[in-house]
Amino acid sequence: MERILHDLRLSETITPFGVGAIVDVLGQSLMAPDTSWWERKYAPEISCERLLARLGPGVLRQAPAHSGRAARETAHLLYWRFPAWRFCERCTTLSQLTGKYKGRWSNHCECGGALVPMRYVAVCEKGSHIQDVPWFKWAHRGNDAGVTDAVRFCRAYKELKFERSSQHGEGLASLRIHCNGCKRSRPLSELVTKESLHRDGIRCEGTQPWEESKPGNVCEHRLTAVQRGATGNYLAERLSALDIPEERPQSAETADRIRGHLYFDKVVDDNGGPQSEMVAGWIANELGVSAELVLALAAGGDDSPTTPLLDLKDGEWAAFLKKLDGGRDHSADDFIVDGWKLSAESDWPPTLTGRLVGVGQVRRVREVRALKGFRRHKADADFIPVDLGPDRRRKPVYPAIELFGEGIFLRFDEARISEWESLPEVRSRADILVNRRNSSTWAHRLDVPEPRFIALHTIAHLLIRRLAFASGYSSASLQERIYAHSDRPDRTAGILIYTAAGDAQGTLGGLVRLGRPGKILPLLLAALNDADVCSNDPVCIESDRQGSSHLNLSACHGCALVSETSCETANRLLDRQLVLGGEKVPGFLEHVLDEARRRRGI
Repeated sequence: MERILHDLRLSETITPFGVGAIVDVLGQSLMAPDTSWWERKYAPEISCERLLARLGPGVLRQAPAHSGRAARETAHLLYWRFPAWRFCERCTTLSQLTGKYKGRWSNHCECGGALVPMRYVAVCEKGSHIQDVPWFKWAHRGNDAGVTDAVRFCRAYKELKFERSSQHGEGLASLRIHCNGCKRSRPLSELVTKESLHRDGIRCEGTQPWEESKPGNVCEHRLTAVQRGATGNYLAERLSALDIPEERPQSAETADRIRGHLYFDKVVDDNGGPQSEMVAGWIANELGVSAELVLALAAGGDDSPTTPLLDLKDGEWAAFLKKLDGGRDHSADDFIVDGWKLSAESDWPPTLTGRLVGVGQVRRVREVRALKGFRRHKADADFIPVDLGPDRRRKPVYPAIELFGEGIFLRFDEARISEWESLPEVRSRADILVNRRNSSTWAHRLDVPEPRFIALHTIAHLLIRRLAFASGYSSASLQERIYAHSDRPDRTAGILIYTAAGDAQGTLGGLVRLGRPGKILPLLLAALNDADVCSNDPVCIESDRQGSSHLNLSACHGCALVSETSCETANRLLDRQLVLGGEKVPGFLEHVLDEARRRRGI
């Protein structure tokens, strides 16, 4: 095995260079195998019960790391060479073998030229497998007249060349695989045609590059040739959680009070009879809840469908609300938040303070990120877990990192945002993205773009762009976490902008100091003012088809987009009109700028 020394940041072992991803290192193409290959004694365990409760049985471990100079005995990660086929940039010979020079492995051809990985690989359309294109077999296949007996029975395995010639046309037609033994030549333009590998009899091996071939384990799905660096070759599925003392949501506490009432058993026993409604009314009046909620709990209808991420956010939302009500936080744990309540009688625009009701200075927060698995080629392809070890009785190992940082939490008024999102014009605007999400084969993994989510998500992006100027952090160092769901037992309406990194970048204090109302409100007004006019207007503000799969409305790089690593949905589900208003759409913060300008006499 060839030893290649190269340093990665710990965060890169989760994304973008996690298990199954292709890494370009010093001109070589490598792939990280699953965590069953890790030396566990060098992979420290990370504790986060909240995250493991959603991932399932397993262990969170940080990738082996070192500080200082790497040596032979230093803890390290294994990487598999992929693709194995390479060509010499000097003599153009194709080969799968790495030569040796004076007993040491070398990434050079016998002629002295450097070996370059082939640019095309074969990906399974449904099974999430990936493999080398068998170039010798492919070069001698095809249905044209060039496949003679001499070609069919050619055994000149070391005579394959990767040639470039403009005599045969432009683009892929000028790139050809040529065999000096039988003189067969085939252009790469034939490789990328639909089902070309299937017509040539090339089948999926049903494994990942680091796995051994399993006899009889033939994948039934077809292969397609794609570029080695294509984005679709690796679709990671990650999950992150804030390590906080999780609080019970208000709805859960209310349900416990109802179930603990003296007369609740009578409602259950009557099973929807005439007495149940009467007794439910007694309980409702005494506890200050609705009779419908009491009857629903008695009928067992309190369980609602959930996802791991939303389930995590429910506990985080409850914890933030408790911190906001507590004022100055004197605790000494990994979750420290100073809460501020905004008053409508302040000097700020009433439209703003009537909707933004609380601000939290998140002085310290710990985040744990884990890689669950990945898919290839399509979002609906088979899911590949990060641990493919043969011993299924052993708990799987999830690659994880812990990050410490700071942030700003904004809470919006539930009554105001519910009133706004019930307007027909607002619902109609949001339904454009809802329909596109539902019709997409992969976008169902994104949050449901209800009006409150789109508006608060866009506000978070506008604020990140402004905070990048004022906080001292780059925009790529800032992260968002959106709490905006009306279909939860406890409705949420807030955003968290925070920085979390494994080094000092996450705890410099430049962001949390801006969390005081006297500083964050001017920054929010400045962010809205920046977005009031985009450099691409009027095209941008009048558009409802922007971004990947048209999952943005009035939002572009000139006004609302940020680094994709900062966004939960990779710069999708954004719309300025739902924030600032449009010709036919009332915005959630539509009149804030007008009030601010009148107060300043502009």
